[in-house]
Amino acid sequence: MFVYSFEELDVWQLSREFTNDIYNLTSKYPKSELFGLTNQMRRAAVSVSSNIAEGVSRKTNKEKARFTSISFGSIIEILNQLIISRDLGFITELELSELRSKIEGITHKINNLYNAQIKDNTSQ
Repeated sequence: MFVYSFEELDVWQLSREFTNDIYNLTSKYPKSELFGLTNQMRRAAVSVSSNIAEGVSRKTNKEKARFTSISFGSIIEILNQLIISRDLGFITELELSELRSKIEGITHKINNLYNAQIKDNTSQ
């Protein structure tokens, strides 16, 4: 079976695992949040890995960097939603801390990918 280049990226693999974490976490949210935070967080989580995958497939480094930037924005959006979830009592401080740690690792890798794309873009 053919493996696409995005599948080999650590950042894509981590963001895919993170999506599973968000789905599992939000499955415990109140049913009243199904079309609120639950839906929004799940969509943003899927967006992180999806934009990494789509960006890698683009022809120019400028386009690649744009999708990587969108991916970064989506994961920061999730951090905000996790903080709000803690404030509303949907998750514990420990759950927030554990997911925040994962977000820090993913954002670091997204930044590295973005910087490499920008660097390559300036040398073209």
